Amino acid sequence: MRKSLKRALITALVLLLTPIGVAATANPAQAAPIGDHVLHWNDVLLKTYRSAGGAPGPLARSGAMMHLAMYNAVNTINCYKSGSYNAFDCLAIDYTGDNSISGGWANPDVETAIDYAAHTVLAGLYPSISFAADLTAAQDGIPADASQQQGRSIGVKAGTNMLSYRQSDGSANNTAYTPSTSPGYWRPTGSGNAATPNWGNVTMFSRASEAYKLTSLRPRLPGGYSTMPALLSSSAYASQVNEVKSLGRATGSTRTATQTQIAWFWANDLDGTYKPPGQLYAHTRIVSAQRGLDQMANLRLFALVAGAMADAGIASWDAKYLTNIDLWRPESAIQLAGTDGNAQTTADTAWRPLSADRNGVNFSPPFPAYVSGHATFGAAWARTMERYFGTDNISFTATTEDPHAVGVTRTFTSFSAAAIENARSRIYLGVHYQWDADYGVSTGNKVADYVTSKMLQKVLNGGSYPSATGCDEVGDDWVYAQQIYSAYSCRQDSASSWTLVLYPWP
Repeated sequence: MRKSLKRALITALVLLLTPIGVAATANPAQAAPIGDHVLHWNDVLLKTYRSAGGAPGPLARSGAMMHLAMYNAVNTINCYKSGSYNAFDCLAIDYTGDNSISGGWANPDVETAIDYAAHTVLAGLYPSISFAADLTAAQDGIPADASQQQGRSIGVKAGTNMLSYRQSDGSANNTAYTPSTSPGYWRPTGSGNAATPNWGNVTMFSRASEAYKLTSLRPRLPGGYSTMPALLSSSAYASQVNEVKSLGRATGSTRTATQTQIAWFWANDLDGTYKPPGQLYAHTRIVSAQRGLDQMANLRLFALVAGAMADAGIASWDAKYLTNIDLWRPESAIQLAGTDGNAQTTADTAWRPLSADRNGVNFSPPFPAYVSGHATFGAAWARTMERYFGTDNISFTATTEDPHAVGVTRTFTSFSAAAIENARSRIYLGVHYQWDADYGVSTGNKVADYVTSKMLQKVLNGGSYPSATGCDEVGDDWVYAQQIYSAYSCRQDSASSWTLVLYPWP
């Protein structure tokens, strides 16, 4: 149902005045109505995940493109209604930088803009899937008038802009990966060839530079060892291998019943489930409903979560494939322990991980172990939720779609507690080492901190960043200025003081 202009403007104003750490919580009389269009399309996204399957990185990319296109469509309408395309008059800076409205329109419909932005992106990304019924359901009850037509035009443009913006982002790079046969390095384990080996080179949604990714987001190598021989011969490596050997084996393990439940609850590695990004979107919706967020608040929350998870996928795949150590899975490490040169490890050629498909066939995911993608996704999600709500200490009950944990729910007292359990679950499942989990969490936290401080921000005209050594040393803010702002300047205030001055889109 179409919202009144007054309510939409009031909601937008509340969001504009709300810092990123404090969400605009609807009052009980204005709780999210049935038919919240952001939630509707998020449900469609998860349905698409189940149908299309695939690796986590591409799925996270699709989610970010859809949610950010919806946000951009509504941002355009709010800019138009304010009478200015300056960032301080809009919800945020126009993400793709190419969506505006010429004069003469009355009241573009927000819900229609959301619908067509989402539909355009999904139809472009998944041409073999029809989203016509989903669009019809979303548009039910919206009059086919000028406002609807204007909203449709804005939504289609926002979606088209997003598809064009991400067309050359590196996601189509299918260069084959040649695995090593040397001890320690990842090799296929029977579950398929290397999945998305070039994903670490995909352009980040937060516009983080390649230099920033490599220096600030990339975790150190496993155990801090710079060469594979040094890693394999260490007692730290033996400790990591022996722990997962005991806890993560399919039969005869030392896991407790609760640890086994935790392993399956967070797995969601199988096609037909909503996969790791989808599970975290589902948890976002659970918390949103619990906190009474309305459509406008959900628009921002889901866009930030989507951007953080997409960048988490890129950062974790960079660590997996594009460093000096592409670490083998525990399955290989344990079965081939006789080749690692470490007297503290012993081979068990019959060892299999708990992880299994629907037919009970045990498997390890087809990509290197370090770092854990699950851990990186989970931490990025948790830190984004914390930054949005202004606190980590929010209790919620989470769900899963893994076929080995049907009907299981788990309750957490904080977002970070869920992220830590998610990371630890991969050891119980037998597919990761603890350092994969620990450094996945730290990487996810860094990604989320960057995303929530850079994306969808309302920046005042003439914001400045001081530096003592010149604007080229302001670092990330300088790079960000070059990529985001229509104009920027470097002002020398004194012999030892410089200021980077930023000007939003005119």
